[in-house]
Amino acid sequence: MNIYAIRAIYLFEMARTWRTLMESIASPILSTSLYFIVFGSAIGSRIADVDGVSYGAFIVPGLIMLSILTESISNAAFGIYMPKFSGTIYELLSAPVSALEAIIGYVGAAATKSIILGAIILVTARLFVDFSIEHPVWMVAFLILTSITFSLFGFIIGIWADSFQKLQIIPMMIVTPLTFLGGSFYSITMLPPFWQKVALFNPVVYLVSGFRWSFFGAADVNVAVSLGMTLLFMLACLTGIWWIFRTGYRIKA
Repeated sequence: MNIYAIRAIYLFEMARTWRTLMESIASPILSTSLYFIVFGSAIGSRIADVDGVSYGAFIVPGLIMLSILTESISNAAFGIYMPKFSGTIYELLSAPVSALEAIIGYVGAAATKSIILGAIILVTARLFVDFSIEHPVWMVAFLILTSITFSLFGFIIGIWADSFQKLQIIPMMIVTPLTFLGGSFYSITMLPPFWQKVALFNPVVYLVSGFRWSFFGAADVNVAVSLGMTLLFMLACLTGIWWIFRTGYRIKA
């Protein structure tokens, strides 16, 4: 294992975060704060408790998850797309750096950014609502697992994309709508029975549900199922990345 190569890629990607601090950290925090003001204060004050939890506190896990999913994908996709766009990826491919080491560097940096962002949003949420975390260890575990999983997914998108526009298609057209429809702002038990069953086909439901369970001990889906679905999606992403490096899909061409 080439630790120096991993460290070099990781530090390079993290340095880009500090150079673009406003876009990387401040912008998502500002957007989340506006969600708390609008949904948590203005609308939440008119909504009854959900599963015994105030609505303002109820949406905290969903908002954190919304930010983590979008930022993990965006950071990982942009991180690997830029070397493709500039042509420096050939230097990486010709260097004594394995595919695994490159993935650890890029995905590790993207996941780290998302974890830092999630922690900052969690602290920011305290300024707006009062909440407690019943299972802090599991909360951290879900936070890390989700960040890594969707950073892997973003890495695939970055390899697939051949233009800056394509980098935004899947996050904006698929991931964000699925997150809004995945119980970020409501419990799926509020839906009619038919739509509750339809919602179970949305993979984001399991992520939000498991993360919310770590906060309040209540979930729409069994926490073991949520964990299993997250691990299954991670395995699918790892399989996809293995195939990409094995075939050279949109890397060597």
